[in-house]
Amino acid sequence: MDLLLILGAALWGGAVGLLVPRPAHRFSVAPDEEWQTQCPEGHPIPHWVGWARCRQCGGRTYGPSTPLVALATALVCAALAAATGTRPELGVWLLIAPLGVLLAVVDFTVQRLPDVLTLSLAGASLVLLAGAAAAPEHAGDWLTALYGALALGAGYFVLFLINPNGMGFGDVKLALGLGAVLGWYGWGALLLGTFAGFLFGGLYGLGLVVIRKAGRKTSIPFGPFLITGAFVGLLIGAYAA
Repeated sequence: MDLLLILGAALWGGAVGLLVPRPAHRFSVAPDEEWQTQCPEGHPIPHWVGWARCRQCGGRTYGPSTPLVALATALVCAALAAATGTRPELGVWLLIAPLGVLLAVVDFTVQRLPDVLTLSLAGASLVLLAGAAAAPEHAGDWLTALYGALALGAGYFVLFLINPNGMGFGDVKLALGLGAVLGWYGWGALLLGTFAGFLFGGLYGLGLVVIRKAGRKTSIPFGPFLITGAFVGLLIGAYAA
């Protein structure tokens, strides 16, 4: 049963991951620009949902690599299924995981975390976890998820006030959703996931400095590392629950 669950989660992640590159391309614009409505060759993109492939370009793809994004989403969903098992919160993780992948791709591409995505992650996480809390055999606590969202959001907001160049306000909004999913499994998972995010981001920045691709004051996309750290904390929290 566990193997079937993991395979099913991987198939779900792979299928949904195929649809991530199109919105990733559309969201990957500067903060003062409208959402992208054209492929790189200037042909219109009529909808938000669908493969990132332009018929007028002879089926040429655009945006981030579709196979790579689909594979990454499949692996994320499979890992969450392996750690969570058949508990009801797994449905929540599988629904919001593609949104986390989308946020990471957009931020890594243009260093932007769109409000429509970060606030959707926060709202969806709390609403869906409320449903999971009402189901039998769940392993988390909804109130702690709420407190986790508020605590991590407040903590990141303080960091933003101290150093706006190091912590963007988009990261503050992202923290609401990440705090909710980590807080579901308790304060230990929240602290672990947060520490892992800062660790991954710090190692990435240090690596860029070492290979002389960046200086000490170079801005880096922090969201992907916060999301990755939360993913690690969530896996450990789910496994230990």
